Amino acid sequence: MKFLIAGLGSIGRRHLKNLVALGERDIVLYRTHQSTLPDDELDDFPVETDLQAALAHQPDAVIVANPTALHLQVAIPAARAGCSLLLEKPVSHNLDGLAELQEAVQAGGGQVLVGFQFRFHPGLRQIKACLAREEIGRPLAVRAHWGEYLPDWHPWEDYRQGYSARTDLGGGVILTLCHPLDYLRYLLGEVEALWAFTAANSELDIPVEDTAEIGLRFKSGVVGSVHLDYIQRPASHHLEIIGGQGTIRWDYHTGEMRVYRVPEAGWQPYSLPENFERNTMFLNQMEHFIKVLRGKEQPVCSLNDGIRALELALAAHDSARQGEVITWG
Repeated sequence: MKFLIAGLGSIGRRHLKNLVALGERDIVLYRTHQSTLPDDELDDFPVETDLQAALAHQPDAVIVANPTALHLQVAIPAARAGCSLLLEKPVSHNLDGLAELQEAVQAGGGQVLVGFQFRFHPGLRQIKACLAREEIGRPLAVRAHWGEYLPDWHPWEDYRQGYSARTDLGGGVILTLCHPLDYLRYLLGEVEALWAFTAANSELDIPVEDTAEIGLRFKSGVVGSVHLDYIQRPASHHLEIIGGQGTIRWDYHTGEMRVYRVPEAGWQPYSLPENFERNTMFLNQMEHFIKVLRGKEQPVCSLNDGIRALELALAAHDSARQGEVITWG
């Protein structure tokens, strides 16, 4: 199979390394040379600076890893050309062009996997299994918290110039850290109402929100909240689900997932697989994508899933701006 990678920032290079680790070498790079990372690790692969020239290589799959606001400029022509897509999250920075992307995918006949890699985290998969077994009874409430210090992400560059900090490239903490809006749907189902407050109160000197507090009501009746920020030191990413018969807690940084069941009145720990580290999620995601390309599996995070996560993120912006609860029928 032939792969085309569009965008060679940190995530594009991670996908490149993982493809090579999985034995894939037929790879073309499409880039605009805006990356601040060194080019020596790219020397072994053909490079195109024009999208049509890149698509003329007839790739089977295109990995869309350029800045969020530029995703559809690559994804729509690639889908229309019959390529399958690994489309990084969020799928775009607004809803414009998504209907055209859906039409292009249908016309081209390819598949789409959206890059919400936390769907491949073994802790979250264990939580999903626990919920399916009703180990804590009926879920009633949920809290997700993710705080990171933005300047620590890419120390080799000015954080203010990265897409996460720029309005024109689709930045801001809600879009950039939108993973909980996807994995909470994965765990608890559809959201029917949302409210949000946002702020830019830090000294980061960026024109986007650096803090968000989002309230959610799920169709199942679960109520909860998502906290996102660019300002927390040390970083913290954790989840708590409260049920009628117990509680589940997950901490990304320690790797710990624990379940408290009322009958046992104690915490049951679940450990991560041996040698698990952050890239394992991305590697497993790429393995899954290759199986999708070979017709062995269906995407675990579809284009519709990606669009729904984007709708929730944009609704959070709308709620914060309007001071209103956003609801869906």
